Amino acid sequence: MRKEEKTLEIQELKSKFDENQFFYITDSSALTVAQINKFRRICFEKGIEVKVVKNTLAMKALESFDESKNYASLYESLHGPTTLLFSDTANLPAKVIKEFRKTAEKPLIKAAYIDAGVYLGDDQLDILAKLKTKEELIGEIIGLLQSPAKNVIGALKSGGQTIAGLLKTLEERAN
Repeated sequence: MRKEEKTLEIQELKSKFDENQFFYITDSSALTVAQINKFRRICFEKGIEVKVVKNTLAMKALESFDESKNYASLYESLHGPTTLLFSDTANLPAKVIKEFRKTAEKPLIKAAYIDAGVYLGDDQLDILAKLKTKEELIGEIIGLLQSPAKNVIGALKSGGQTIAGLLKTLEERAN
């Protein structure tokens, strides 16, 4: 690669890292051409961008950000063959990898960057696959907040019917 090409690649990676709150650093080496094509197709269908990168270029792109992004903890995972997966949903790449690994041994997760949180190692796959999306968490919180109110309203409604029934019964007995 010429210096101009490297500079362009670093700029492209910087914009990818800046635009995406969620990305995975993986190792997909040792996959056959057919397997990697199948994996790329699945990722494309799910809206996950797959990019094979040189570690030194990815490192330079990550180093250009300030420390608040917490990218420094990803540096150790940038060795050997590296494939980046960019997604709008935190757990989607992990779910795709988990499903794909039912038929293949790789890709392996070297690291995952989820909203400034760093997950290192392939042993994090199950944890990453179980992460809830922002929408799922908001839905759960709303459900939890509505639950006590529904219980109180239900009790009041049933209590009102019980009291009305009791009064009616007492009135009939009095007559």
